[in-house]
Amino acid sequence: MDYRKAGVDISAGEEFVRMIKSDVRGTFTKGVITDIGAFGGFFMPDFSGYEKPVLVSSIDGVGTKLKIAVELGIYNTVGSCLVNHCVNDILVCGARPLFFLDYYACGKLTPVNAAEVVKGMVAACRENGCALIGGETAEMPGLYQSGDFDLAGCIVGAVDHGKIVNGSSIEAGDVLLGIGSNGLHTNGYSLARKVFEGRMHLRFTGLDGTAGEELLKVHRSYLRLVEPFFGSPDIRGLSHITGGG
Repeated sequence: MDYRKAGVDISAGEEFVRMIKSDVRGTFTKGVITDIGAFGGFFMPDFSGYEKPVLVSSIDGVGTKLKIAVELGIYNTVGSCLVNHCVNDILVCGARPLFFLDYYACGKLTPVNAAEVVKGMVAACRENGCALIGGETAEMPGLYQSGDFDLAGCIVGAVDHGKIVNGSSIEAGDVLLGIGSNGLHTNGYSLARKVFEGRMHLRFTGLDGTAGEELLKVHRSYLRLVEPFFGSPDIRGLSHITGGG
């Protein structure tokens, strides 16, 4: 008996790491002081522009949007969705992202598919100026069916204590502004999958692609839109609208 016979392919994991190394290094910012492969990711932040820096953290997943990715064999968007979701969760506090870590769990590791997921993370990390400094890949055939996978991510950012946005100053008469999304973000997919069950490959008037492709659109990052207003007294509260948020 060995790992392979037990359903865990060590060589597939090694191949996966080889496939993503270069891309992941491409996200490294000046604060990253360790290479890929260490037990922990080391980050030395530059707080020279802060008076009283505060770290802000958040963790999230992509939910059953992953089931659509598996059904359609499209894996390059959900990684970006994960990063952008986490970025949005801390930007509503007035925080800029510093670094990100991911967790990829599956029943059977397929390096090509997993690498596509990470490429999506890499693209979003670059877009948001966030370093991908660590991750965990777990192949667990006793927990997940072959083909299924789950995805989670943790982000850490920073905000000046005096510029934290928490909604405490909101009052009657304030103006409420909404920024249009490009889809369902990463919530509500259990319902959406039921609505479009058996119809993911159909095309509907007004859509650029199939129903499934539309549902797999990348969860938009609002950082570049909102960042210019960080620190403004006119911004009294922000909310990242996902499920009940």
